[in-house]
Amino acid sequence: MTEPVTHTLEVPGAILRYDVRTSEPAGGPVLVMIGSPMGAAGFGTLAMHFPDRTIVTYDPRGVERSERGDPDLEVTPEVHASDVCAVIEAVGGSPVDLFASSGGAVNALALVAAHPELVRTLVALRDLLADEG
Repeated sequence: MTEPVTHTLEVPGAILRYDVRTSEPAGGPVLVMIGSPMGAAGFGTLAMHFPDRTIVTYDPRGVERSERGDPDLEVTPEVHASDVCAVIEAVGGSPVDLFASSGGAVNALALVAAHPELVRTLVALRDLLADEG
């Protein structure tokens, strides 16, 4: 797997940053890893376990390297889903496999509801310990 290459993508109300790690050999299936509020940096170690896949990670709007144009705008799962859709379309690898954790799992469900054609397989994990207490 190659080192991550960072890309910038303008979407309505934000500038997103995402990383692409190309599979070795090139041309491996695309695996998108998302979290929220966790950004791309949180998936670095996990990504190394899939050298046969092209790994795409991104920073949700307002997180780490991505910027929000309007800090007063409510960012809903549907807005995040639209952002993930734009990233998937930018890398041109759909349908993709999608691993989503925490708030990213909620956003991934919104993505699949709006654009089922973009996702081949979704693994959505929500932190169940957060509900205890």
